Amino acid sequence: MSETTEGEILEKPEALTEPDNNPRSTVMLLGSGELSRELVLAFQRLGADVIAVDRYADAPAHGVADRSAVVKMNDAEELTALIEREKPRYVVADSGVIAADALIAVAESGTVEVLPTPRSTRLSLDREGLRRLASDELGLPTAPFWFAGSVEELTAVAEHAGFPLVVKPVVGVPGEGQSVLLRLEDVEPAWQRAVAAGRITHNRVMAETVVEVDYEVTLLTVRTSGPSGPTLQFCEPIGHRQVDGDVLQAWQPQPMPPAALDAAKSIAARIVNSLGGRGVFGVELLVRGDEVYFADVRSRPHDSGLVTLRSQRLSEFELHARAILGLAVDTIMISPGAAEITYGGADSGVGAATTDVSAVLADALETPESDVRLFGHTDETDARHRRGLALATAPDTTRALDRAHRVSAALRKLW
Repeated sequence: MSETTEGEILEKPEALTEPDNNPRSTVMLLGSGELSRELVLAFQRLGADVIAVDRYADAPAHGVADRSAVVKMNDAEELTALIEREKPRYVVADSGVIAADALIAVAESGTVEVLPTPRSTRLSLDREGLRRLASDELGLPTAPFWFAGSVEELTAVAEHAGFPLVVKPVVGVPGEGQSVLLRLEDVEPAWQRAVAAGRITHNRVMAETVVEVDYEVTLLTVRTSGPSGPTLQFCEPIGHRQVDGDVLQAWQPQPMPPAALDAAKSIAARIVNSLGGRGVFGVELLVRGDEVYFADVRSRPHDSGLVTLRSQRLSEFELHARAILGLAVDTIMISPGAAEITYGGADSGVGAATTDVSAVLADALETPESDVRLFGHTDETDARHRRGLALATAPDTTRALDRAHRVSAALRKLW
């Protein structure tokens, strides 16, 4: 394959027609990882023409998009030039590393709709701004938190707050560069790990008290707009937990007391309406009894919502595409379900050439009501690379989790 120059549009080189003259809505998707691939397909099934953009060639979504482009998405000039040349109807941010200034300028021009809002995209990279919005402006309950700009400041926070203390970079994807402090000797290594994380230079960290909770949930919240204004719909809560660092288990529904569920919906509604726009928002919450704490929000489909590929009538990707295109949505859950996602290093992928992939899949899919996804690409958009996704449904989440785990265990023969 010939070398690709940044800024070059691949495949069909002809320019798009103006949005108003094009019967097909053109979507420029900023981010082309494995999850973006699913989103491309969701848009295409609704008749959209999709340009998948990323900073490297042959990204997973490039293989299915109508066209693709390679640019430095955190370079405002490059990104603006691409958008002005192609004139899409929608620009959809599906990555955290995007020049927010370029999106703001494009949105203010009024000729292209940017979703999620540029503010959402900026805050997805700014834990300090997001946490201050949630706590200081909206008054949402959160775990006690502090910010530090040096090892000395972080040491002072630790001495004041006590242990255990979670330290995270203010910029980065969830889990990346994160440490748990148990004593003062942990402060400097935690600082170094946090400021070195990700692809964006930063020198501030967030420290957060560890709150004793019963479980964590993702409340997928779909924001749409209609004649009467913006509306919100909520999916059934998704429970999730990390297992041994390289596996994420998720299940739907996560049972919640009525008071806790009402509080969760209230928190989700306030943060999502503050961010604005249309699409799927993954609101991360900590739950203890009837108490609910805001933890984070992602303004695009993410891993814990992958269970919806089997548990709901419309997956998180279909919901996101429909909401962005202004189409009707529903959040109907058709069956309790579970997902188990396995991660690996940069060399992740389907196993050695001697591995009989068909035999492994046959074994995995012997489990009732199961399905799988194998991630053969090296996805450079995420710190952790997905190897495989095991999915299962059942009459209840306990059995669904057991089935998903059996499928995942079978798939591990590939790695």
